[in-house]
Amino acid sequence: MTHDHSAASPFVESWIANVAVRLKADTTGERATAKRALDLAMGRGRHARLLARHGFTTFGVDAKHDAVRDAVASAAREGLTIHGWCADLTATPLPEAAFDVVVVARYLQRDLFDAIKASVRPGGWVIYETFTVAQLARGAGPKSPDHLLRPGELRSYFDGWDILSYGETDEGEAVARLAARSFSR
Repeated sequence: MTHDHSAASPFVESWIANVAVRLKADTTGERATAKRALDLAMGRGRHARLLARHGFTTFGVDAKHDAVRDAVASAAREGLTIHGWCADLTATPLPEAAFDVVVVARYLQRDLFDAIKASVRPGGWVIYETFTVAQLARGAGPKSPDHLLRPGELRSYFDGWDILSYGETDEGEAVARLAARSFSR
């Protein structure tokens, strides 16, 4: 079974809903009124639209201008707003401590992990899902090791975070999945 890349990932979808409820219950400070989310490497915005549906002020970034344009337009047709920008993440820094949740799906740029973590507000979340090296046996998806996680690698990038969910599977597609919360600074 392969994943429909136009539909939200079930793992990401369930954790966005979970985080939205948790943040809504947080009645202290800024989070009580302004929940900001980033869909990093958002493609056509399947997860950005989901974030917006859950009430997040939603930002999305991707290197492909047509993908950003299509994501923003698709959201607008649903009455949603995505603040999209086109950027090469190898050259453009992410804003620091700007988001309550960052979603990354089907994207791996190892040198971005520190920037991803720094872009999350204290007590904020990262929801991450992407391919592992086991995907090579499937004959579909990324072929370069630069775009495939090694066993345990994703979890290791979030040492020192509260990891609420972590798993690696090779059923259907071979992916690693993580939902983690930063500790308040």
